[in-house]
Amino acid sequence: MKHEKILDVVIIGAGPIGLACGIEAEKYSMSYQILEKGCLVNSIFHFPMNMTFFSTSDRLEIGGVPFISHGDKPNRREALEYYRRAADSWKLKINTYETVTTIKQKEIFYEVITDKDHYPAKSVIIATGYYDIPNPLDIPGESLEKVSHYFTEAHPYAHRKVVVAGGGNSAVDVALECYRKGAEVTLVVKKAGLENSIKYWVKPDIENRIKEGAITAYFNASLKKITEDEVDIAVGNKTKTIKNDFVFAMTGYRPDYAFLESVGLKCGGDENHMPCFNPDTFETHMEGVYLAGVVCGGMNTSKWFIENAREHPHKIFEHMNKK
Repeated sequence: MKHEKILDVVIIGAGPIGLACGIEAEKYSMSYQILEKGCLVNSIFHFPMNMTFFSTSDRLEIGGVPFISHGDKPNRREALEYYRRAADSWKLKINTYETVTTIKQKEIFYEVITDKDHYPAKSVIIATGYYDIPNPLDIPGESLEKVSHYFTEAHPYAHRKVVVAGGGNSAVDVALECYRKGAEVTLVVKKAGLENSIKYWVKPDIENRIKEGAITAYFNASLKKITEDEVDIAVGNKTKTIKNDFVFAMTGYRPDYAFLESVGLKCGGDENHMPCFNPDTFETHMEGVYLAGVVCGGMNTSKWFIENAREHPHKIFEHMNKK
């Protein structure tokens, strides 16, 4: 079915920033539709079950809806409940499990095409995040069933040999959770030390576990090969082979560049491969097409997050309203 009415805006992505864009559309009495290929706040749903946010709950609020958590910093379950409540409070128009396949530019509007419908719109906001596409290891054995770029909970890995690749918050969280459930954990870090961005309440814990030998850590190291029951780790000029049951490659994620480029959006040629947009209005070189949220940072996925990207929707709709 194709909608005949031309909407003011279609918002692609129902993460926190996509929802915030929908709230701005409601404030400006604009016609809109939010489209999400997964569930509501799909990325947060796929976070580890026991994940705790770095930000306090008040810094994750959208649309003036209070976010009350039991601790200073909310966890995944509380965030899911909060953003569902925020969407319900504003009665946002959201279609979940509907994937946008392309955007076609017409003479006076855009046609957003999904796997279920077509939506004509004067403007489009892309708030698709980056959590869907992991950065690959590009090594033999990465496609084995024992290898994952995502982590849910540690219980299945009790009493097994687990390798965690990465030196950031995700890798540290996985290493500590698996260790506490009885796994034999080896941490493989490319740099000489852990990332400076490690959560301050977690850093002493991981450092002490490494120091006492409870978690084995290799620095200036990388995975070179994965087999059914072993992994090869390059440490300096030497290769160490150890027994292994499961590998978690917590190597980060990237925006869906294939989609961005398929609709005609330009991305920079530097290492961050940042999409091109006006930093004051968040409008791209395609008039009426905007970017919002963490997708704006390209490969530098730590530049934008919920806390500091909540202003994007305000700037976008101020600019859109002036047209």
